[in-house]
Amino acid sequence: MNLSRLLFCALLGACARHATASPAQLVEAARSQIGVTVRYDGAYQKLAYPGGDVAQEVGVCTDVVVRAYRKGGLDLQRLVHEDMLRAWASYPRLWQLRRPDRNIDHRRVPNLQTFFKRRDAALPVSARAQDYRAGDLVTWMLPGNLPHIGIVSDRAAGGRPLVIHNIGAGTREEDALFAYRITGHYRFPAGRP
Repeated sequence: MNLSRLLFCALLGACARHATASPAQLVEAARSQIGVTVRYDGAYQKLAYPGGDVAQEVGVCTDVVVRAYRKGGLDLQRLVHEDMLRAWASYPRLWQLRRPDRNIDHRRVPNLQTFFKRRDAALPVSARAQDYRAGDLVTWMLPGNLPHIGIVSDRAAGGRPLVIHNIGAGTREEDALFAYRITGHYRFPAGRP
């Protein structure tokens, strides 16, 4: 294990000891955004760091995830930014940036996918509903090659878990797990029950 990975594991371990959110609490934190985050707006904004957020009534799909984890004691804005500083070459170059930008990096699905993979949180993508647990994260590729992310709910419809996400009309809980091509399945922190 290289030194930067050891340092990150130590940092995450310290954060995880203070993070008390169970998968059920993570789902509830995501669900609490329904009716609060009512618009989809991905406009670039300068955010406080760490803990920066756009106004609660707006957001994108990644904001649902970031806000849920933040309520659980893990700040993905800080964790992603610090990992990008250490391993810039591991992250996608889709935005022609020359260095990490703590205002936006945690709000981009490909960056979150890379972060979760680097944290050993990736699970196999499956077409079986029972493989997805409450609190898991799922990424999709929407029509037009638009990456998307949501949190698996503890509620189900037709034998499929619902998903809490913001796909354009504010945070919703919907039967959307298999509505689009799944590109990633994550359980973070890795190994949590």
